[in-house]
Amino acid sequence: MTVAGAQHILLAQARWFHERGYQVVVAFFYDLDGLHKKWQEETPFKVINLDAWQKHGGFKNGFRLSLGLIRLYKLLRVGKFSIVETFTHHANILGLPLAWLAGVPGRIASHHGTVDDFPGWLEHIHRMIINYGVATQMVAVSEQVRQQAIKQERIHPDCITVITNGINIPSETGISQEVRDSRRQSINVKQEEFLFLTVGRLRKQKGHIYLLNALPEVLDSFPNTVFAFAGEGNLHEELVTRAKRLNIMDAVRFLGIRSDIPALLQIADGFVLPSLWEGLPVALLEAMAAGLPMVGTRVEGVEDVITDSYNGLLVPPGDSKALSEAIIRLLSNRDLRSRLGNAGEILVKANYTIDKMCEQYAMLFRYSLE
Repeated sequence: MTVAGAQHILLAQARWFHERGYQVVVAFFYDLDGLHKKWQEETPFKVINLDAWQKHGGFKNGFRLSLGLIRLYKLLRVGKFSIVETFTHHANILGLPLAWLAGVPGRIASHHGTVDDFPGWLEHIHRMIINYGVATQMVAVSEQVRQQAIKQERIHPDCITVITNGINIPSETGISQEVRDSRRQSINVKQEEFLFLTVGRLRKQKGHIYLLNALPEVLDSFPNTVFAFAGEGNLHEELVTRAKRLNIMDAVRFLGIRSDIPALLQIADGFVLPSLWEGLPVALLEAMAAGLPMVGTRVEGVEDVITDSYNGLLVPPGDSKALSEAIIRLLSNRDLRSRLGNAGEILVKANYTIDKMCEQYAMLFRYSLE
């Protein structure tokens, strides 16, 4: 349990199926961020913490994992589930063999993009689980993720189905100037400042260090610009130190974990996604649905959604110079911002909704049971 894209998709999908009369249970191997109670209160279906791991748990985590796997196996046997779907490589490896042993007929793995520091021996196990029928099918969240799985991980093409991520399209299309000003003041952003938002855990994958390195050049040309980072992670202190060394702290807001991302998107003027790798990020889709002009990196699922200079600007990953140039290009051209934002909003609302995503999963589930 943590605030991240795969978990967001898991809960959104579970809610969609629950609302249509399916009996849904959600299980997590461990509660990374102390979210279990909150998530159970917010969801009408059962949310289970298997308590199979703890931060700083040391050698006791081996014992916890064993007990957690036993709990999961009992849950699968007693529940007599028709479908089990797993949402990360680690969950694919741990959950699907147990589902197979428990006699669950539909066993769906998922692939949300490159896994940081995933060892070769685990990749080999993962490949065998997918290729040899322990998983009845694996879902890749973008075509580029599918190609990566085939070429780099040697997953058999027939074992992979592409179902792109989807989001709930916000019903509230606008807010008053008073509300906008109040929300911006709450994060110390003035009315006249241009606010760029980036959303993601403060980890290597998200490329925040390259965005920080791009800011001095941006601020030299457009000093009235603010960059807000929504998310938390193990690089927080390193990123704060870097911002101080670059003398840009006045233009940076580290917001921590936020549960109000849609509200933040409503008060932002632009969005930056500086990731080094991705699957198909929910944050990207939500920002585009909000009509924000976008600067993203040429990685995996991002390229599936953004066409450079049509509905966003694309730059190479890990290239601070290219990032600064693209941001300056947006800041310099109001018409470009409007055109990119409108095109992105139309695309996402037409093609990347929760309904479209879950209808495809429902078809895959039925196919898996035939």
